[in-house]
Parts: sequence; C-alpha cells; structure tokens
Amino acid sequence: MMNELKIFYAMFYRQIRRFLRATSRLIGTIINPLIFLVFFGLGWSTLFTGNIARMLFYGLDYLSYLAPGIYMMTLFTSGFIGGVSVLWDKEFGFLKEILVAPASRTYGILGRAFGDAVTNIIQGLIILLPMYLIAPSLDIYGLIPALVVGFIVALTFNSIGIVIASRMNSMEGFHLVINLIMWPVVFLSGAFFPYDNLPEWMKAIVFINPLTYGVDASRYFLTGVSRMDLTTDIIALITTSLVFILIAAYIFEKTTID
Repeated sequence: MMNELKIFYAMFYRQIRRFLRATSRLIGTIINPLIFLVFFGLGWSTLFTGNIARMLFYGLDYLSYLAPGIYMMTLFTSGFIGGVSVLWDKEFGFLKEILVAPASRTYGILGRAFGDAVTNIIQGLIILLPMYLIAPSLDIYGLIPALVVGFIVALTFNSIGIVIASRMNSMEGFHLVINLIMWPVVFLSGAFFPYDNLPEWMKAIVFINPLTYGVDASRYFLTGVSRMDLTTDIIALITTSLVFILIAAYIFEKTTID
C-alpha cells in the first residue's frame, strides 16, 4: 500500500510542479474565459436589462447568471486540455518510465488526475474572485461549496482527457477532438443561456452533458438559483466522475508504448 501511495503522491506532486512552472499554460487557460467575460458578458449585459430579462435568467442579472458558467468553462477547458500532457509524456519518454516501473499504474494515473484537478481549481478561483466585483448577486458564502463542485467537474474532465489522449498518438489528432467537443459541451450546458426553449434533440444533449450539472450546482451555491434539483446535480456529478476515473484507470492499465 505504501508503494501505491508513493506513486500517487509522486504524480500528484509532479503535476503541481509542472503547473507552477508553466506560466504560459496558466495565462492561456485564463485569457479565454476573461475574453468571454469582458466582451461577451459585459456586452450582452447591457442588452439583457429589465424585468423580462430577469425572468429569462431566473431572476438574475445577466452577469450573475453568466459568472458560474464562465467559472465552469474555465475548469472544463483547463481540465480537458490537461489530457494533452499524456501525449507529451508519450512523446518524450516519461510515460514509458511509468509503464515499466514496478508500481501501480492505477495509482499513478489517479495522482495525475487529482494533481491536475487541484491546478484547475486554482485557475477557476483566479477567474471567479474578480466576478464578485462585477456580478452583484454572487454570494461569497457559496464560494467554498462551488469550489468543491468545481473540483469534481475538473476531475471528471481530466479523466475524460486522459481517456482520449491515452488512445491517441498525435497532438494534432487530440486538438482536433478538442475542437469538435469543447464548444458543443460548453454551449449546451446552460453556461451562457437557458436551455428551456432549445429543440428537443438539443435538450437530450444538455441532460447527458456532465458540465450541465456542474453549472447548475455552482449557480445554486453562488446565486441561490438553479434549474434542477441540487441533489440530482450532485448525484450526477459524483457518478459521472467515478465512472470516468475508473475508465481512465482501466485504459491506462492497458496502455502500451509503440
């Protein structure tokens, strides 16, 4: 058991150190949400005013409605793209050392996923804190529960990124998958607009999208408003996270280096 904990800690610590050293990665994952917040959020908030707009956004002003969505988008993108590091390790040989080491691959990949999830939460917090200055309905007491929800979401999408990257051999292919998946997942999650009046086929995607439940739960904790039941959100998030962690661990156990 001690060996398993050592490999878990080693991989966890490695991901934290990589994050602290990779200034460009930190800046890159923060700039995109900030662009959406400034140009999309502030721009549209001048249009969505009055009682009708508040009815549309469940009684919230648009910036307060958008803030949890931007926070979740940050966690999703940074977590999902974190899977690229698996391909990077394949290319430069570190993954080969892990695969041939007399240590548990499962604990190694869990340490990696948990380490990346912690770094994702740091990025999400950097984005979320300034929103309290511009979004009047955000509740400071909901910050800690929202961070817990964010950790589960980050762990889920880190695991999904690891699953995809473990089955691929090129950075180009992974980035193609990211571009195909990222924006549909973000836009069909309730992050930017309510999904009540979407076509039925789109709603089907909304309700199988793990990010939907993260957005809804974090919006509840940060604003007191949600579209679904909080218990449903939490159960969906924990179940999805456990499923993809197990899938990531299983696939990583079967991974080989050509």
